[in-house]
Amino acid sequence: MRAAIAAYLEHLRGERDASSHTLRNYQADLAQFLAYLRERPGGSPNPEPSTVDELAVRGFLAGLHGKKLARSSMARKLAALRSFFRFLCRRGILSANPAELVRAPRLPIRTTPHLSVDEAFQLLAAPTARLTAPAARTRKNTVALVRRDRAILELFYASGLRIGELTGLSVDQVDLQQGLVRVRGKGRKERIVPVGRAALAALISYREVRGSLQRPGDGAQPAPLFLNAQGGRLGPRGVSQIVLRNLVTSGLGKKITTHGLRHSFATHLLDAGADLRVIQELLGHARLSTTQRYTHVGLDKIMEIYDRAHPRARSGGGRAAGGTGRA
Repeated sequence: MRAAIAAYLEHLRGERDASSHTLRNYQADLAQFLAYLRERPGGSPNPEPSTVDELAVRGFLAGLHGKKLARSSMARKLAALRSFFRFLCRRGILSANPAELVRAPRLPIRTTPHLSVDEAFQLLAAPTARLTAPAARTRKNTVALVRRDRAILELFYASGLRIGELTGLSVDQVDLQQGLVRVRGKGRKERIVPVGRAALAALISYREVRGSLQRPGDGAQPAPLFLNAQGGRLGPRGVSQIVLRNLVTSGLGKKITTHGLRHSFATHLLDAGADLRVIQELLGHARLSTTQRYTHVGLDKIMEIYDRAHPRARSGGGRAAGGTGRA
C-alpha cells in the first residue's frame, strides 16, 4: 500500500501538477487510512490495495465520525480515497473502486458572510484613511504599504480571485494597458480575468512605488506582484491580516475573510443581472453547480424584481397580495 500511495502522490505532483496544499492534504489523508487498516482487527502491517473493500472505507469514516471530525473534513478524506483508488483502477492494480459507492456525509448549507455594495466601498476606502493615523508618520514605506493594501482589496473585489491566486501573481501576469490579469487557478488552469477601472488605477498607483519595498539587488524572476514589508512575496497569512486590519479601520464591525470578498464579488454581479455562466468563468469554477451556491444570496433581489415586473404578482392572486401565486 505504501508503494501505491507513493506512486499516486508522484502522479499528482508530476502529471496533474497538483498544488503543494493538495499534496500535503492527500498525503495526510492516505497515511491516516493506512494507519486505520493496520490497526483494525485482523489488520496487516503492510496491507495490499486488493484487500480493501467498501466495508473498510465505511469503517474508516465511522471511526472519524466517532472522533467528532467535521463533516467537511470527512468528505475531503473520502474524496482522497476515491481519487487514489480510481488511479489504481486506471493502472490495472484494482478492478473496482471500493470507495466509489460510499456516500459522502451530507454537508450543512453555510452562508459565507459577505458585504453589501456600500460596505464594500467602505472597506476599499479604509487603507487611505490609515495615512492620517499617528502611527503612519513613523512607519517606513507607509505610502507604499497603503497603496499595496488598496490594490489588494480593489483587486479582490474587482476580480473574485482566490487568496492563493492573488498571492501567486507575478508582475508579468498583470496587463495594465488592457486591464487584464492572467491567473493560475486550481489544477494550474489558466484564465484571463478583467479588472475594473478602480482596481486598475489602484494597481498602477501601487506599481509606481513597488520598488521602494523591493530588496536592493533582488532580481528574482518571476517578480512577485505583491511584496511584504521585508521585500519578499506576500503570503496568504499576510493578506488575511491586511483584510482584518482594514476591516477594523473601516469601522464596519463585521467579520469577513478573503473568501467573503470573493463571495461579495459573485453576489454583486449576480444581483446586477450577470449571467451565471459568466460568473463561473470569472471565478474559475470547473462546474456550474459550484457557482450556484451564490444564487441563494440573490434570491431576495430576484423576488423583488418579480414582484415589481410580473403582472400576476401585482394582481389579486400574486405575491403582492400575500399569496404565492401557486395552486
